[in-house]
Amino acid sequence: MVRLTPTGYGPLIADALRESMPDGLEQMLSPEALEQLLEGGTPEGMRRLMGLAWQQPASLLDYLPAHTLIAIDERRHCLSHGQQWFDHACDHYADVVQELELKVSAAPMILPPLLHRPAADALEQAEVFAGFDLAELHETDNHPNSFDLASRSVPAYPNAFGKLAGLVKGFVAEKATVWLLSAQPSRAVALLEEHDCVTRFVPNPADFPAIDRLVEQATPVALKTKGTAELEGLQLPAWRLVLVTDREFFGQHALAASGYVRRRRKAASRTVDPGKMQPGDFVVHRNHGVGKFLKLEKLAIGGESRDYLVVQYADGLLRVAADQLGSLGRYRASTDAPPDLNRMGGTAWAKAKERAKKAVRKVAVDLVKLYAERHQAPGFAFPADGPWQHELEDSFPYEPTPDQVKAIADVKRDMEQPQPMDRLVCGDVGFGKTEVAIRAIFKAVTAGKQVAMLAPTTVLAQQHWRSLSERFAPYPMKVSLLNRFRTTAERKTILEGLSAGTVDVVVGTHQLLSKSTGFKQLGLLVVDEEQRFGVNQKEKIKALRKDVDVLTLSATPIPRTLYMSLSGVREMSLITTPPPLRRPIKTHLAALDEEAVRSAIRQELDRGGQIFYVVPRVEGIEDVASGLRLMIPGLRLLVAHGQMAEGELESAMVAFNAGEADLMLCTTIVESGLDIPRVNTILIEDAHKFGLAQLYQLRGRVGRSGIQAHAWLFYPGNASLSEAARQRLRAIQEFAQLGSGYQLAMRDMEIRGVGNLLGVEQSGQMETIGFDLYMEMLQESLAEIQGQDIPVVEDTQIDLPVTAFIPGDWITENDEKIAAYRAAAECGGKEELLELATGWVDRYGAIPAPVISLLQLMELKLVAKRCGFSRIKPEKPNIALETPMEEPAFRLLRQGLPQHLHGRLVFQPGSGATAKVLARGLGVLPAEKQLEELMGWLNQMAEQIPGSDGLTEAQRREQLKARNEEVLAV
Repeated sequence: MVRLTPTGYGPLIADALRESMPDGLEQMLSPEALEQLLEGGTPEGMRRLMGLAWQQPASLLDYLPAHTLIAIDERRHCLSHGQQWFDHACDHYADVVQELELKVSAAPMILPPLLHRPAADALEQAEVFAGFDLAELHETDNHPNSFDLASRSVPAYPNAFGKLAGLVKGFVAEKATVWLLSAQPSRAVALLEEHDCVTRFVPNPADFPAIDRLVEQATPVALKTKGTAELEGLQLPAWRLVLVTDREFFGQHALAASGYVRRRRKAASRTVDPGKMQPGDFVVHRNHGVGKFLKLEKLAIGGESRDYLVVQYADGLLRVAADQLGSLGRYRASTDAPPDLNRMGGTAWAKAKERAKKAVRKVAVDLVKLYAERHQAPGFAFPADGPWQHELEDSFPYEPTPDQVKAIADVKRDMEQPQPMDRLVCGDVGFGKTEVAIRAIFKAVTAGKQVAMLAPTTVLAQQHWRSLSERFAPYPMKVSLLNRFRTTAERKTILEGLSAGTVDVVVGTHQLLSKSTGFKQLGLLVVDEEQRFGVNQKEKIKALRKDVDVLTLSATPIPRTLYMSLSGVREMSLITTPPPLRRPIKTHLAALDEEAVRSAIRQELDRGGQIFYVVPRVEGIEDVASGLRLMIPGLRLLVAHGQMAEGELESAMVAFNAGEADLMLCTTIVESGLDIPRVNTILIEDAHKFGLAQLYQLRGRVGRSGIQAHAWLFYPGNASLSEAARQRLRAIQEFAQLGSGYQLAMRDMEIRGVGNLLGVEQSGQMETIGFDLYMEMLQESLAEIQGQDIPVVEDTQIDLPVTAFIPGDWITENDEKIAAYRAAAECGGKEELLELATGWVDRYGAIPAPVISLLQLMELKLVAKRCGFSRIKPEKPNIALETPMEEPAFRLLRQGLPQHLHGRLVFQPGSGATAKVLARGLGVLPAEKQLEELMGWLNQMAEQIPGSDGLTEAQRREQLKARNEEVLAV
């Protein structure tokens, strides 16, 4: 049975009246209404006749079982609201009596009094049941059912651990359950226990039995917190519960930057390809020299289709198979003048290469000497990570990107070596280089060493000092700041602390490099944005570098630094993966125009953001300010530059950060360090006067919070720009992608030349053969000098009858197709090829058979190159593997193969420098089988080649097996 109840009282009252037909009903209703009621209808105004229908009021309380628990929410509000309702009902009753013109004395007889219970009576009736009161504010009437649910704050005593311990012990004495939530719980527990306050850290928050046991024993429980939420301690007296957080312990509010963010899916590493080739570009072929790339075309030779790159030379066209792209590179040099095309048949290229090789060899010898000096220099081998290190790293509120994890591991490995570290960490603005430095600094300090952190500007030094102080607050470490705003007395105290060893970390500008600065035990020097320091300062850094570990951080390293890293004098770690929320910054190049400036500013103001307006110099900054105020009436504008007094500059920065101004007009003082998430538009006046690295750094000040950011680079419309300035502006616009600082530095190296390394002027050789080939030859010379038995081959050419190409219906764009071939050619191992294939599947769909063959060819090429084979071609019924290696080296390689295969591979000395190895009988097998067999044989041979640690793969496996057996024996 379904019962439908009415939506109001009217029908129920009408039913009751029809049944009882009380006296006086005809006086209360008009004849029409009475007739409607008798016919089963519901006339208007039935609610006023409720007293005629029923004799006594009813409520929900009449229907509840005796054991019901009643919670009264806000008793005081209930009473006042109920009383208002009751008063309203009384007024309504009086109005009805008046309307019906009844005598006051006769009214109760005809119209019974109110069928309403006063609120106080209703609440009194509720007292019969068990229950409690709820109140947001503390009630003063001391009602027996009330208890206080209000929360109170916990007093904060940052870093005053004695007071904190007393506070916690007080809570425990009051029988309260105390919880500690900390990013560094072990440290918090240790600090409390130093002051006789017993606390326990439970590493697994799901270990309920352990937590229950501690709560029963009235022992405060410490748990680990992770993430960027801003936590604050509180007391809940009703539950006798107290929560203490890092804010009360160490004064840490939040480790994450504030500001609004919009969640986006994790961004992958999206780098710009600096070697991207387009029709019309000059290219360098290892064997034929400088040519001009014309187009990509598909040719079928012997029934097998492949893509070819057509390159024009002075004496004809050359077609290079797309899978041989490794032997072809973009021609890059430091001048803009077009190079002369070489002749394919001439000897000029061979001579130029020979000249360059001699020059390169001299550089390589000097580099090796430098290597040797560095490796012989006595350094300090830092111990492995301790428990404090793990805890500090766990307190990082974000998920480190894969590149960050690798960079941190590289830095730690270098620090643990007995030779001094010299590593460059190159990563974009805001990609997490500082976190790498923080972990390295902490490692050095916990090993008893001092650390100096060098920053180019006062603002950046201050920001680093603040970050380090926040992160190291839980630990007994002293971090000091040395800059031009420190008084003479403060400076003296810091310098005394450094020489006495009481200051662990000092952050400063170039003042740190003065003669008066002396350290007791300097173990690590961190240099941020090295390209911003002058020649003299770099010499001083170099003097410190001899026996101290050095970590250099840079978004766009100077050509010389980058060059030294590329040539292997300095180690380099690249961080190219953007944090999950970063977006590429839209870069606009325009002639300076009032309308463009106004619309860019208006656009940002309309979406509630702030703006940086950067000018190249302090002179005339007030005129620019007046112009902007006239242009946009009501604009809240602040001025900031390095010539201001400290207090003035600091207050301007703080005010802008707090959102008290819309636009900050400034010089390059904001170039590094300022991190204000609400600023998402930057306008740069006279952009041609800035260096490429400066422009890149300035642009990186915006777009840090997941909002689409804009950078406007203005140049004077009537001025004639130099060619280098034009190139710089074009480059900054081209490299708008995230993580392209490294590629930008490569371009800078082309625009400016690489400078003089070790007193050898190499730019002349570089012009002749191009930068990429120069670097490759240098690497080869280094490898040769350091003595490798297996010869280094430039590239391996594979001429097997395999259909291997990228179909036009799978990747339709020619540009993308060339990029895909290049990506395959640049893969350094099987894992990278797999990763590339996975990316292709995501982007273009299932991989067609010709592309699978192409990837197999690439894998074969990598292994063959490692084994020293320069070409693989069919010589029916055999397959020939050409090589510059000597027979003893080949015999060593062949030991990796099973004995029965030794006869299948025959070494044949050649007439010149090229010998060949014949794989007998392999040429008659199907193409797929040829690939498979060759791959298997070459892989087994490659295992005989010693790695960088001097061990072969087999020896490494033996070592691991022996170690495992030792462990199992124990």
